[in-house]
Amino acid sequence: MENCLFCKIIAGEIPSQKVYEDNRVYAFRDINPAAKYHVLVVPKEHIESVNDITAENADTISHIFLVIKKLAEAAGIAEHGYRVVNNCGEDGGQSVNHLHFHILGGEKLKTQL
Repeated sequence: MENCLFCKIIAGEIPSQKVYEDNRVYAFRDINPAAKYHVLVVPKEHIESVNDITAENADTISHIFLVIKKLAEAAGIAEHGYRVVNNCGEDGGQSVNHLHFHILGGEKLKTQL
């Protein structure tokens, strides 16, 4: 998508601190981290939100969660725990209209919800 911030990051038009990349997923450090470890994982395919997950792109979503597990293990946060967050839509706090998942960890996180 032409004006999408994350599409521009994936394309290399906007710099990022890449943590992981494969043919379906791009992961990078959040520029305003909310925890010691804060990485965003986004599909390379432009999917606006959870509301746009379909049978055709569901395999990409399951792949994202395998990548999240791999990144948490590589960062050494899997054993003690971490949080995976997705915001959906304006009322849900989604600030970029490209599906993305936050991995937060590396410290004791405050209980929220």
